[in-house]
Parts: sequence; C-alpha cells; structure tokens
Amino acid sequence: MADGVLQDKVVLVNGAGRGIGAEIAKLAAREGAKVVVNDLGAAVDGKSDADIGPAQQVVADIEAEGGEAVVNGGNVAKFDEAGAMVQQAIDMYGDINIVVNNAGILRDRMLFSMSEDDWDAVIGVHLKGTFGPSQHAATYWREKAKAGEDVYGRIINTASPSGIYGNVGQTNYGAAKAGIAAFSIIAAQELVKYGVTVNCLAPTAWSRMT
Repeated sequence: MADGVLQDKVVLVNGAGRGIGAEIAKLAAREGAKVVVNDLGAAVDGKSDADIGPAQQVVADIEAEGGEAVVNGGNVAKFDEAGAMVQQAIDMYGDINIVVNNAGILRDRMLFSMSEDDWDAVIGVHLKGTFGPSQHAATYWREKAKAGEDVYGRIINTASPSGIYGNVGQTNYGAAKAGIAAFSIIAAQELVKYGVTVNCLAPTAWSRMT
C-alpha cells in the first residue's frame, strides 16, 4: 500500500467485524495503519455465542490488500478484556495511537417492557465498552507523556442521533449514546494536556444495527 495519513500508526477498532466498524478498520489499513480488529462476533442483541469469524474475515480482507491487521475477540464490556486488547496492540506493534470505540448491541423495548438485563447489556457494551479501552489507552499515553516521550493519541467514539433526539423503544440505547457524548467532551478536557484528542461521531446509516 502507498503511504497514507495513518502510515505506521497503530489503531484499535472495536466492533469491527461488520458494518461501520469493519469499514473503519479497512480504511485505516488502506491509510497505512496497523490495525487490531476487535469483535466478539455475537448477534445484534449480544445473546449468541461468540464467533471471531467476522473479525477474521476483516483481517483477511486487509491482508489481501497488503495491509497489516490482527484479530482480537475480547468483550469490550469486560474491563480486563478491554485492557488486553490495548495491550495486544502495544505488544504486537510497539504502540497504540488511535482507539475507535464502535462496538454496540440493541435490545429495543418500550420502557414498560424493558428488563434489567436489556438495560444492563446495552449500557455495558456501549458505555462501559467505551470507557474500558479508553481508560487503558489513556493510562498508557499519560505514562508515556510523564516519561518525556512523544504521544500521538486519538480516541474516536460512536454516539447516535438516538442519544441526541431520542427514539421510541431505545431508552437504554439512547441513554448510553448520550452518555458517550458527555464522556467524550469530558475526556477531551482531561487528556488534551497529554497531546490526546477525543472526538465523537453520531452517524446515521443503514447498517446491521438498524
């Protein structure tokens, strides 16, 4: 591949087995990045058994175009596994520069029909799943900065119009996405002194989630 804007950067994309996340991972690789492709491989509602097949396919697609990528099948909602995917990037490629938090599930229910598990699962994957990789990467970047090393750190989070304007049947999803937007604003204020930026997108798209 020709040198791109992300040449030699190391990028972790979670929720990268399908849809928007897969396209982000492929684009990052086309721009020269080395990519950790994370995806648990569960169904849209998060209930099925894990299957790393989709993430493996994205890695195969990247490699077929001459890029570098590796699979991670961790669960972003589990703090230790979120840390492991960040560490995998560092161990494999010597650094981590960009974290794209994109993993998500849906459990759409009207409020009076929503179970505690429907709430916890969606908040866990979206909101805690944004916190975990971000926290581990931020800790790494802060330590580098304190040691006098140059830091190139970027966090890109995925919110949704459901968290801005609301959408019937999505109190759990909308609350998580609004939380991600607030998380991004505050994290940006906290990390700017270390040379790290935090941004948040609210894409509208036809995808596996819609």
